[in-house]
Amino acid sequence: MEGTDPVNKKLAAALSGGAVLVVALTGCTSSGSSGDKGPDPKMVAWAKSVCQPLPAQQAKISGAYDALSKVAKDGPPKDVQQTDSQAFQDLADGFKARAATLDGAGAPPGVAGGAQKQQDAVKKLTALSAAYADLKKRVDGLDTKDQTKFASGLSDLSDRMKVVLTQYDSVITALKNLEKGDVNEAVAKQAGCTKTSGSGSASPSSANG
Repeated sequence: MEGTDPVNKKLAAALSGGAVLVVALTGCTSSGSSGDKGPDPKMVAWAKSVCQPLPAQQAKISGAYDALSKVAKDGPPKDVQQTDSQAFQDLADGFKARAATLDGAGAPPGVAGGAQKQQDAVKKLTALSAAYADLKKRVDGLDTKDQTKFASGLSDLSDRMKVVLTQYDSVITALKNLEKGDVNEAVAKQAGCTKTSGSGSASPSSANG
C-alpha cells in the first residue's frame, strides 16, 4: 500500500493532535497559589466536575491515535478503512463527551465573561465532534476493492482533514481562553487534570516518528 502510506501518515498526524485538545485546559498549569487566601470552594467544585472525566476522555482519543498509527505505514485497504473508521468514531465520541462535561459544569464561578467563554468552548468542541463523525462517514464510503480508488479517496479525506485542523486551532484557543487565572489554578490542583496533563501519551510530534 505504498500509494496510501503518505496519506495515512497525514491522518495519523492529524489524529494525534486530538490528544492535545483534551489536555489544553490543563496544559499551562500554574505551579502554586497566586494569593494567600484559600481556593474558592465553588471554583474547586467546578474544577472537580471538569477534571474527573478527563482521563477517560483522553484515553479514548489517545487510543484512536494509537490504533491509527499502527496501521498507517501499510496494510490492506479494508484494515485501514476499519481502523480509520473506528478512530474517527472514538474521536467524535471523545470530543462530544468533553463538550458535554464542560456544558454540564456550567460557567466557572466568579470569572468575568466565564459563561461566554465556557459556551464558546462547548460549541467548538461539539462542532469538532461532528466533523469527526463526518470523517467516519466518508471513510466508511471508500472503495476498498480498488487500490487506486481507495488511495484517491484517502487523498480527498486528507484534504478534508485540513478543514478539521483549522477547527483544532479554534478549539485550542477557546479552551485556553477559558483556562486563565483562577480557573487555571483550580484545575491544576485536581488529580484528573494533573494526571492527564503529565501523561504525554500522545502528541503531534509523536506521530511523525
